[in-house]
Amino acid sequence: MTALPEGFLAAVARDFPADFLSVDPSDLATFGRDWTKVHEPRPAAVALPRTTDEVSRLLKLCTAFQVPIVPSGGRTGLAAGAVAAHGEVVVSLSRMRRMNPVDVLGGTVRVQAGAVTEEVHRHVAEHGLTWPVDFASKGSSQVGGNIATNAGGVKVIRYGLTRQWVLGLEVVLASGEVLELGGALEKNNTGIDLRQLFIGSEGTLGIITEATLKLTRLPGKLDVLLFAVPNLAGVLALFKEARTGPFVITAYEFFTEKCMARVRRHRSVREPLSAPSDYYVLLEVERAEPDALEAWIGSLFERGVVTDGTLAQHAGEAAAIWALREGISESLSATGMPHKNDIALPIQELEGFCAELESIFEARYPGWEIALFGHIGDGNLHVNVMKPDAMEKSAFLAQTHEADHTMFELVRKYRGSISAEHGIGLLKKDYLGYSRSATEIEIMRAIKRALDPLGIMNPGKVF
Repeated sequence: MTALPEGFLAAVARDFPADFLSVDPSDLATFGRDWTKVHEPRPAAVALPRTTDEVSRLLKLCTAFQVPIVPSGGRTGLAAGAVAAHGEVVVSLSRMRRMNPVDVLGGTVRVQAGAVTEEVHRHVAEHGLTWPVDFASKGSSQVGGNIATNAGGVKVIRYGLTRQWVLGLEVVLASGEVLELGGALEKNNTGIDLRQLFIGSEGTLGIITEATLKLTRLPGKLDVLLFAVPNLAGVLALFKEARTGPFVITAYEFFTEKCMARVRRHRSVREPLSAPSDYYVLLEVERAEPDALEAWIGSLFERGVVTDGTLAQHAGEAAAIWALREGISESLSATGMPHKNDIALPIQELEGFCAELESIFEARYPGWEIALFGHIGDGNLHVNVMKPDAMEKSAFLAQTHEADHTMFELVRKYRGSISAEHGIGLLKKDYLGYSRSATEIEIMRAIKRALDPLGIMNPGKVF
Protein backbone atom coordinates (compact mmCIF):
# COMPACT_ATOMS: atom_id res chain seq x y z
CA MET A 1 0.00 0.00 0.00
CA THR A 2 1.25 3.48 -0.90
CA ALA A 3 2.05 5.58 2.17
CA LEU A 4 0.05 8.79 2.54
CA PRO A 5 1.74 11.94 3.93
CA GLU A 6 1.75 12.00 7.75
CA GLY A 7 0.39 15.53 7.78
CA PHE A 8 -2.52 14.46 5.58
CA LEU A 9 -3.37 11.52 7.84
CA ALA A 10 -3.08 13.67 10.96
CA ALA A 11 -5.46 16.26 9.49
CA VAL A 12 -7.99 13.59 8.53
CA ALA A 13 -7.82 12.07 12.02
CA ARG A 14 -8.30 15.52 13.60
CA ASP A 15 -11.00 17.00 11.37
CA PHE A 16 -13.16 14.08 10.24
CA PRO A 17 -15.21 11.30 11.89
CA ALA A 18 -13.34 8.21 13.05
CA ASP A 19 -14.94 6.05 10.31
CA PHE A 20 -14.22 8.56 7.52
CA LEU A 21 -11.05 6.93 6.15
CA SER A 22 -10.51 3.19 5.75
CA VAL A 23 -7.32 1.28 4.99
CA ASP A 24 -8.93 -2.12 5.55
CA PRO A 25 -7.66 -4.47 2.82
CA SER A 26 -11.17 -5.65 1.95
CA ASP A 27 -12.35 -2.06 1.51
CA LEU A 28 -9.32 -1.25 -0.64
CA ALA A 29 -10.04 -4.23 -2.88
CA THR A 30 -13.76 -3.48 -3.10
CA PHE A 31 -13.68 0.27 -3.66
CA GLY A 32 -10.50 0.29 -5.75
CA ARG A 33 -11.99 -1.54 -8.74
CA ASP A 34 -14.89 -1.44 -11.17
CA TRP A 35 -16.31 -4.20 -13.38
CA THR A 36 -13.12 -4.47 -15.41
CA LYS A 37 -10.51 -7.10 -14.55
CA VAL A 38 -7.46 -5.67 -16.29
CA HIS A 39 -5.89 -3.53 -13.54
CA GLU A 40 -5.28 -4.67 -9.98
CA PRO A 41 -6.74 -2.22 -7.41
CA ARG A 42 -4.05 -0.56 -5.27
CA PRO A 43 -5.58 2.47 -3.53
CA ALA A 44 -3.88 3.96 -0.48
CA ALA A 45 -7.17 4.49 1.36
CA VAL A 46 -10.91 4.86 0.93
CA ALA A 47 -12.70 8.03 2.08
CA LEU A 48 -16.42 7.69 2.86
CA PRO A 49 -17.95 11.17 3.19
CA ARG A 50 -21.56 11.81 4.16
CA THR A 51 -21.89 15.44 3.06
CA THR A 52 -20.71 17.86 0.42
CA ASP A 53 -18.90 19.79 3.15
CA GLU A 54 -16.82 16.70 4.00
CA VAL A 55 -15.96 16.22 0.31
CA SER A 56 -14.98 19.89 0.06
CA ARG A 57 -12.73 19.79 3.12
CA LEU A 58 -11.15 16.52 1.94
CA LEU A 59 -10.31 17.94 -1.49
CA LYS A 60 -8.73 21.01 0.09
CA LEU A 61 -6.49 18.65 2.05
CA CYS A 62 -5.72 16.58 -1.05
CA THR A 63 -4.71 19.73 -2.91
CA ALA A 64 -2.54 20.92 -0.02
CA PHE A 65 -0.70 17.58 0.16
CA GLN A 66 -0.98 16.77 -3.58
CA VAL A 67 -2.77 13.50 -2.85
CA PRO A 68 -4.42 12.04 -5.98
CA ILE A 69 -8.04 10.91 -5.74
CA VAL A 70 -10.40 8.62 -7.65
CA PRO A 71 -14.13 9.40 -7.35
CA SER A 72 -16.19 6.24 -6.92
CA GLY A 73 -19.87 5.52 -7.46
CA GLY A 74 -21.42 2.09 -7.98
CA ARG A 75 -18.28 0.94 -9.84
CA THR A 76 -20.28 -0.64 -12.66
CA GLY A 77 -18.25 0.96 -15.47
CA LEU A 78 -16.39 -1.01 -18.10
CA ALA A 79 -13.56 1.38 -19.01
CA ALA A 80 -11.63 1.28 -15.70
CA GLY A 81 -12.64 4.88 -15.05
CA ALA A 82 -13.13 4.16 -11.33
CA VAL A 83 -10.04 1.97 -10.85
CA ALA A 84 -7.46 3.16 -8.31
CA ALA A 85 -4.27 1.36 -9.31
CA HIS A 86 -1.51 3.76 -8.21
CA GLY A 87 -1.97 4.61 -4.55
CA GLU A 88 -4.79 7.14 -4.92
CA VAL A 89 -7.41 7.87 -2.26
CA VAL A 90 -10.77 6.57 -3.42
CA VAL A 91 -13.62 8.96 -2.60
CA SER A 92 -16.73 6.78 -2.38
CA LEU A 93 -20.11 8.50 -2.47
CA SER A 94 -21.86 5.37 -1.18
CA ARG A 95 -22.95 7.03 2.10
CA MET A 96 -24.45 10.02 0.29
CA ARG A 97 -27.83 8.53 -0.66
CA ARG A 98 -30.33 11.17 0.45
CA MET A 99 -33.29 11.76 -1.86
CA ASN A 100 -35.32 14.92 -1.30
CA PRO A 101 -39.11 15.06 -1.66
CA VAL A 102 -40.27 15.03 -5.27
CA ASP A 103 -41.28 18.40 -6.74
CA VAL A 104 -44.38 17.18 -8.57
CA LEU A 105 -45.24 20.59 -10.01
CA GLY A 106 -41.77 21.15 -11.42
CA GLY A 107 -41.20 17.48 -12.29
CA THR A 108 -37.82 17.34 -10.51
CA VAL A 109 -36.07 15.70 -7.58
CA ARG A 110 -32.83 16.61 -5.81
CA VAL A 111 -30.66 13.66 -4.74
CA GLN A 112 -27.17 13.06 -3.42
CA ALA A 113 -24.72 11.48 -5.83
CA GLY A 114 -24.67 8.12 -4.04
CA ALA A 115 -28.38 7.49 -4.56
CA VAL A 116 -28.82 4.17 -6.38
CA THR A 117 -30.55 4.43 -9.76
CA GLU A 118 -33.24 1.86 -8.97
CA GLU A 119 -33.98 3.52 -5.63
CA VAL A 120 -34.51 6.83 -7.43
CA HIS A 121 -36.92 5.07 -9.80
CA ARG A 122 -38.94 3.75 -6.84
CA HIS A 123 -38.82 7.09 -5.02
CA VAL A 124 -40.36 9.06 -7.89
CA ALA A 125 -42.69 6.30 -9.17
CA GLU A 126 -44.99 6.96 -6.19
CA HIS A 127 -45.90 10.20 -7.95
CA GLY A 128 -46.42 8.64 -11.39
CA LEU A 129 -43.01 9.90 -12.52
CA THR A 130 -39.70 8.38 -13.59
CA TRP A 131 -36.08 9.35 -14.14
CA PRO A 132 -35.76 7.48 -17.43
CA VAL A 133 -32.09 6.49 -17.14
CA ASP A 134 -32.19 2.71 -17.10
CA PHE A 135 -29.76 -0.16 -17.58
CA ALA A 136 -28.95 -3.65 -16.33
CA SER A 137 -26.82 -2.30 -13.46
CA LYS A 138 -29.56 -0.01 -12.09
CA GLY A 139 -29.63 -1.96 -8.83
CA SER A 140 -26.07 -0.92 -7.96
CA SER A 141 -25.14 2.04 -10.18
CA GLN A 142 -25.27 5.46 -8.55
CA VAL A 143 -26.60 8.75 -9.86
CA GLY A 144 -23.24 10.52 -9.59
CA GLY A 145 -21.50 7.84 -11.62
CA ASN A 146 -24.29 7.84 -14.19
CA ILE A 147 -23.83 11.57 -14.65
CA ALA A 148 -20.03 11.48 -14.60
CA THR A 149 -20.06 8.96 -17.46
CA ASN A 150 -23.16 10.35 -19.23
CA ALA A 151 -24.54 6.82 -19.06
CA GLY A 152 -26.74 5.44 -21.81
CA GLY A 153 -28.58 2.16 -21.33
CA VAL A 154 -31.59 0.41 -22.73
CA LYS A 155 -33.99 3.37 -23.06
CA VAL A 156 -31.79 5.82 -24.99
CA ILE A 157 -33.83 5.29 -28.15
CA ARG A 158 -36.86 6.72 -26.31
CA TYR A 159 -35.39 9.18 -23.82
CA GLY A 160 -31.81 9.99 -24.80
CA LEU A 161 -28.65 10.03 -22.68
CA THR A 162 -28.27 10.97 -19.00
CA ARG A 163 -27.26 14.57 -19.77
CA GLN A 164 -30.77 15.23 -21.08
CA TRP A 165 -32.24 14.45 -17.64
CA VAL A 166 -30.01 16.57 -15.41
CA LEU A 167 -31.08 20.14 -14.63
CA GLY A 168 -28.62 21.06 -11.90
CA LEU A 169 -25.41 19.88 -10.28
CA GLU A 170 -23.48 20.49 -7.10
CA VAL A 171 -19.80 19.89 -7.84
CA VAL A 172 -16.68 20.08 -5.70
CA LEU A 173 -13.51 21.19 -7.51
CA ALA A 174 -10.01 19.99 -6.68
CA SER A 175 -9.50 23.22 -4.71
CA GLY A 176 -12.44 22.32 -2.49
CA GLU A 177 -14.60 25.08 -3.92
CA VAL A 178 -18.27 24.09 -4.30
CA LEU A 179 -20.12 25.03 -7.50
CA GLU A 180 -23.91 25.17 -7.80
CA LEU A 181 -24.75 24.78 -11.47
CA GLY A 182 -28.20 25.14 -12.97
CA GLY A 183 -30.46 24.45 -10.00
CA ALA A 184 -33.93 23.37 -11.12
CA LEU A 185 -34.10 25.70 -14.12
CA GLU A 186 -35.34 24.38 -17.45
CA LYS A 187 -34.04 27.55 -19.12
CA ASN A 188 -30.79 29.34 -18.28
CA ASN A 189 -29.26 30.95 -21.34
CA THR A 190 -26.43 32.84 -19.62
CA GLY A 191 -23.29 31.85 -21.45
CA ILE A 192 -21.34 28.59 -21.41
CA ASP A 193 -23.25 25.83 -19.62
CA LEU A 194 -20.59 24.72 -17.13
CA ARG A 195 -22.88 21.94 -15.91
CA GLN A 196 -22.32 20.11 -19.19
CA LEU A 197 -18.53 20.12 -18.66
CA PHE A 198 -18.94 17.78 -15.70
CA ILE A 199 -21.49 15.47 -17.31
CA GLY A 200 -19.39 12.81 -19.00
CA SER A 201 -16.06 14.07 -17.61
CA GLU A 202 -15.42 10.83 -15.67
CA GLY A 203 -14.44 12.57 -12.46
CA THR A 204 -11.42 14.27 -14.04
CA LEU A 205 -12.69 17.82 -13.38
CA GLY A 206 -14.48 17.57 -10.03
CA ILE A 207 -16.70 15.40 -7.85
CA ILE A 208 -20.46 15.55 -8.34
CA THR A 209 -22.09 15.47 -4.90
CA GLU A 210 -25.73 16.33 -5.62
CA ALA A 211 -27.94 16.61 -8.68
CA THR A 212 -31.36 17.97 -9.57
CA LEU A 213 -32.90 15.43 -11.89
CA LYS A 214 -35.53 16.10 -14.53
CA LEU A 215 -38.45 13.66 -14.42
CA THR A 216 -41.09 12.55 -16.88
CA ARG A 217 -44.33 10.62 -16.56
CA LEU A 218 -44.21 6.89 -16.12
CA PRO A 219 -44.92 5.18 -19.43
CA GLY A 220 -48.30 3.55 -19.99
CA LYS A 221 -48.78 -0.13 -20.65
CA LEU A 222 -45.59 -1.70 -21.98
CA ASP A 223 -45.52 -4.70 -24.29
CA VAL A 224 -42.34 -6.79 -24.45
CA LEU A 225 -41.63 -8.98 -27.47
CA LEU A 226 -38.77 -11.28 -28.41
CA PHE A 227 -38.14 -12.12 -32.05
CA ALA A 228 -35.77 -14.46 -33.88
CA VAL A 229 -34.11 -13.20 -37.06
CA PRO A 230 -31.43 -14.90 -39.17
CA ASN A 231 -28.71 -12.23 -39.22
CA LEU A 232 -27.80 -8.61 -38.53
CA ALA A 233 -29.52 -7.54 -41.73
CA GLY A 234 -32.66 -9.05 -40.24
CA VAL A 235 -32.13 -7.07 -37.01
CA LEU A 236 -31.96 -3.85 -39.02
CA ALA A 237 -34.89 -4.81 -41.28
CA LEU A 238 -37.05 -5.42 -38.20
CA PHE A 239 -35.94 -2.09 -36.75
CA LYS A 240 -37.10 -0.34 -39.90
CA GLU A 241 -40.48 -2.04 -39.53
CA ALA A 242 -40.70 -1.10 -35.85
CA ARG A 243 -39.99 2.54 -36.60
CA THR A 244 -43.33 2.75 -38.42
CA GLY A 245 -45.24 0.37 -36.14
CA PRO A 246 -48.46 1.27 -34.29
CA PHE A 247 -46.66 2.16 -31.05
CA VAL A 248 -43.87 4.14 -29.41
CA ILE A 249 -40.59 2.21 -29.13
CA THR A 250 -39.11 2.37 -25.62
CA ALA A 251 -36.31 -0.17 -26.19
CA TYR A 252 -34.85 -2.05 -29.14
CA GLU A 253 -32.13 -4.51 -28.12
CA PHE A 254 -30.39 -7.31 -29.97
CA PHE A 255 -28.11 -10.16 -28.97
CA THR A 256 -26.64 -13.22 -30.65
CA GLU A 257 -26.92 -16.93 -29.94
CA LYS A 258 -23.34 -16.82 -28.61
CA CYS A 259 -24.58 -14.46 -25.88
CA MET A 260 -27.61 -16.63 -25.25
CA ALA A 261 -25.43 -19.73 -24.93
CA ARG A 262 -23.35 -18.02 -22.22
CA VAL A 263 -26.52 -17.04 -20.32
CA ARG A 264 -27.63 -20.69 -20.46
CA ARG A 265 -24.25 -21.83 -19.13
CA HIS A 266 -24.45 -19.38 -16.25
CA ARG A 267 -27.99 -20.05 -15.06
CA SER A 268 -31.20 -21.93 -15.76
CA VAL A 269 -33.21 -20.43 -18.62
CA ARG A 270 -36.77 -21.12 -19.69
CA GLU A 271 -36.49 -21.05 -23.47
CA PRO A 272 -38.82 -18.35 -24.81
CA LEU A 273 -38.79 -19.52 -28.44
CA SER A 274 -39.24 -22.89 -30.13
CA ALA A 275 -35.62 -23.15 -31.31
CA PRO A 276 -32.31 -21.25 -31.08
CA SER A 277 -31.61 -18.49 -33.58
CA ASP A 278 -28.41 -16.79 -34.66
CA TYR A 279 -29.85 -13.39 -33.71
CA TYR A 280 -32.55 -12.17 -31.33
CA VAL A 281 -34.36 -8.86 -30.97
CA LEU A 282 -36.02 -7.63 -27.78
CA LEU A 283 -38.60 -4.96 -28.54
CA GLU A 284 -40.41 -2.99 -25.84
CA VAL A 285 -43.22 -0.68 -26.92
CA GLU A 286 -45.73 1.70 -25.38
CA ARG A 287 -49.30 2.64 -26.29
CA ALA A 288 -49.98 -0.28 -28.62
CA GLU A 289 -53.62 -1.16 -29.27
CA PRO A 290 -53.90 -4.96 -28.92
CA ASP A 291 -55.56 -5.52 -32.30
CA ALA A 292 -53.11 -3.24 -34.10
CA LEU A 293 -50.14 -4.90 -32.41
CA GLU A 294 -51.34 -8.40 -33.28
CA ALA A 295 -51.90 -7.36 -36.89
CA TRP A 296 -48.41 -5.89 -37.06
CA ILE A 297 -46.84 -9.06 -35.63
CA GLY A 298 -48.82 -11.22 -38.05
CA SER A 299 -47.59 -9.13 -40.97
CA LEU A 300 -43.97 -9.69 -39.90
CA PHE A 301 -44.41 -13.45 -40.08
CA GLU A 302 -46.34 -13.34 -43.35
CA ARG A 303 -43.59 -11.34 -45.03
CA GLY A 304 -40.72 -13.36 -43.54
CA VAL A 305 -39.27 -10.43 -41.57
CA VAL A 306 -38.99 -12.69 -38.49
CA THR A 307 -38.69 -16.46 -38.14
CA ASP A 308 -40.09 -16.83 -34.62
CA GLY A 309 -41.34 -14.64 -31.83
CA THR A 310 -43.26 -14.27 -28.60
CA LEU A 311 -45.26 -11.54 -26.90
CA ALA A 312 -45.07 -11.48 -23.09
CA GLN A 313 -48.53 -12.16 -21.67
CA HIS A 314 -47.88 -10.78 -18.20
CA ALA A 315 -45.27 -8.94 -16.13
CA GLY A 316 -43.48 -12.16 -15.16
CA GLU A 317 -42.93 -13.16 -18.78
CA ALA A 318 -41.78 -9.64 -19.64
CA ALA A 319 -39.26 -9.72 -16.79
CA ALA A 320 -38.00 -13.14 -17.93
CA ILE A 321 -37.38 -11.85 -21.45
CA TRP A 322 -35.58 -8.77 -20.12
CA ALA A 323 -33.51 -11.02 -17.83
CA LEU A 324 -32.05 -12.74 -20.90
CA ARG A 325 -30.74 -9.45 -22.26
CA GLU A 326 -29.73 -7.92 -18.93
CA GLY A 327 -27.96 -11.09 -17.81
CA ILE A 328 -25.51 -11.13 -20.71
CA SER A 329 -22.63 -9.11 -19.22
CA GLU A 330 -22.72 -11.04 -15.96
CA SER A 331 -22.90 -14.36 -17.82
CA LEU A 332 -19.95 -13.53 -20.09
CA SER A 333 -17.79 -12.71 -17.08
CA ALA A 334 -18.99 -15.75 -15.12
CA THR A 335 -18.23 -18.21 -17.91
CA GLY A 336 -14.95 -16.79 -19.22
CA MET A 337 -12.83 -13.67 -19.63
CA PRO A 338 -14.39 -11.18 -22.03
CA HIS A 339 -12.49 -8.30 -23.60
CA LYS A 340 -15.21 -5.68 -23.89
CA ASN A 341 -15.68 -2.86 -26.32
CA ASP A 342 -18.54 -0.40 -26.34
CA ILE A 343 -18.73 1.42 -29.66
CA ALA A 344 -21.24 3.52 -31.56
CA LEU A 345 -21.91 3.75 -35.26
CA PRO A 346 -24.43 5.44 -37.53
CA ILE A 347 -27.27 2.92 -37.71
CA GLN A 348 -27.06 2.65 -41.48
CA GLU A 349 -23.39 1.62 -41.20
CA LEU A 350 -23.86 -1.23 -38.70
CA GLU A 351 -24.27 -4.04 -41.20
CA GLY A 352 -21.23 -3.08 -43.26
CA PHE A 353 -19.11 -2.54 -40.17
CA CYS A 354 -20.02 -5.90 -38.61
CA ALA A 355 -19.42 -7.80 -41.84
CA GLU A 356 -15.97 -6.26 -42.24
CA LEU A 357 -15.14 -6.78 -38.56
CA GLU A 358 -16.10 -10.46 -38.73
CA SER A 359 -13.98 -10.94 -41.84
CA ILE A 360 -10.95 -9.32 -40.18
CA PHE A 361 -11.26 -11.42 -37.02
CA GLU A 362 -11.69 -14.65 -38.96
CA ALA A 363 -8.49 -13.93 -40.88
CA ARG A 364 -6.31 -12.60 -38.04
CA TYR A 365 -7.72 -14.27 -34.91
CA PRO A 366 -9.18 -17.63 -35.90
CA GLY A 367 -10.99 -19.48 -33.13
CA TRP A 368 -11.86 -16.38 -31.12
CA GLU A 369 -15.48 -16.24 -30.01
CA ILE A 370 -17.17 -12.86 -30.49
CA ALA A 371 -20.38 -12.21 -28.58
CA LEU A 372 -22.33 -9.22 -29.90
CA PHE A 373 -25.22 -7.39 -28.27
CA GLY A 374 -26.38 -3.83 -27.97
CA HIS A 375 -28.91 -1.05 -28.10
CA ILE A 376 -29.16 -1.26 -31.86
CA GLY A 377 -31.79 1.46 -32.11
CA ASP A 378 -29.23 4.08 -31.10
CA GLY A 379 -26.27 2.56 -32.94
CA ASN A 380 -24.58 1.22 -29.79
CA LEU A 381 -22.77 -2.09 -30.27
CA HIS A 382 -21.11 -4.12 -27.51
CA VAL A 383 -18.30 -6.26 -28.93
CA ASN A 384 -17.15 -8.95 -26.49
CA VAL A 385 -14.15 -11.07 -27.46
CA MET A 386 -13.91 -14.14 -25.23
CA LYS A 387 -10.46 -15.37 -24.19
CA PRO A 388 -9.81 -18.86 -25.54
CA ASP A 389 -9.60 -21.23 -22.56
CA ALA A 390 -6.11 -22.40 -23.45
CA MET A 391 -4.64 -18.90 -23.90
CA GLU A 392 -2.74 -17.14 -21.11
CA LYS A 393 -4.29 -13.91 -19.89
CA SER A 394 -1.21 -11.83 -20.71
CA ALA A 395 -1.06 -13.16 -24.27
CA PHE A 396 -4.78 -12.55 -24.73
CA LEU A 397 -4.56 -8.95 -23.50
CA ALA A 398 -1.60 -8.27 -25.77
CA GLN A 399 -3.47 -9.56 -28.79
CA THR A 400 -6.69 -7.73 -27.93
CA HIS A 401 -4.70 -4.49 -27.64
CA GLU A 402 -3.52 -5.06 -31.20
CA ALA A 403 -7.02 -6.06 -32.29
CA ASP A 404 -8.49 -2.90 -30.76
CA HIS A 405 -6.34 -0.73 -33.01
CA THR A 406 -7.65 -2.67 -35.99
CA MET A 407 -11.26 -2.36 -34.85
CA PHE A 408 -10.98 1.34 -34.04
CA GLU A 409 -9.51 2.02 -37.47
CA LEU A 410 -12.69 0.41 -38.77
CA VAL A 411 -14.81 2.51 -36.41
CA ARG A 412 -13.15 5.66 -37.76
CA LYS A 413 -13.72 4.47 -41.34
CA TYR A 414 -17.44 4.12 -40.63
CA ARG A 415 -17.61 7.49 -38.79
CA GLY A 416 -18.30 5.99 -35.38
CA SER A 417 -17.15 6.44 -31.79
CA ILE A 418 -14.75 4.21 -29.84
CA SER A 419 -16.96 4.63 -26.74
CA ALA A 420 -20.73 4.86 -26.82
CA GLU A 421 -21.61 4.91 -23.12
CA HIS A 422 -18.83 3.68 -20.82
CA GLY A 423 -16.34 6.48 -21.40
CA ILE A 424 -12.58 6.35 -21.87
CA GLY A 425 -11.15 5.64 -18.41
CA LEU A 426 -7.84 3.77 -18.44
CA LEU A 427 -8.73 1.21 -21.07
CA LYS A 428 -9.38 3.48 -24.06
CA LYS A 429 -7.17 6.52 -23.53
CA ASP A 430 -4.59 5.21 -26.04
CA TYR A 431 -7.30 5.21 -28.70
CA LEU A 432 -8.96 8.58 -28.09
CA GLY A 433 -7.44 9.94 -31.29
CA TYR A 434 -9.59 7.57 -33.34
CA SER A 435 -12.68 9.56 -32.35
CA ARG A 436 -11.39 13.01 -31.41
CA SER A 437 -9.11 15.37 -33.34
CA ALA A 438 -5.82 16.65 -31.94
CA THR A 439 -7.41 20.08 -31.51
CA GLU A 440 -10.37 18.66 -29.57
CA ILE A 441 -8.05 16.73 -27.27
CA GLU A 442 -5.92 19.81 -26.58
CA ILE A 443 -9.05 21.83 -25.71
CA MET A 444 -10.07 19.10 -23.27
CA ARG A 445 -6.59 19.14 -21.74
CA ALA A 446 -6.78 22.92 -21.35
CA ILE A 447 -10.09 22.61 -19.49
CA LYS A 448 -8.53 19.96 -17.26
CA ARG A 449 -5.56 22.22 -16.47
CA ALA A 450 -7.86 25.13 -15.65
CA LEU A 451 -10.00 23.18 -13.18
CA ASP A 452 -7.39 20.76 -11.83
CA PRO A 453 -3.96 22.40 -12.20
CA LEU A 454 -2.19 19.80 -10.01
CA GLY A 455 -3.77 16.90 -11.89
CA ILE A 456 -5.03 15.14 -8.75
CA MET A 457 -8.57 14.41 -10.02
CA ASN A 458 -8.80 10.83 -11.33
CA PRO A 459 -5.24 11.02 -12.70
CA GLY A 460 -4.32 8.99 -15.77
CA LYS A 461 -7.88 8.68 -17.00
CA VAL A 462 -9.12 9.81 -20.44
CA PHE A 463 -5.82 11.48 -21.49
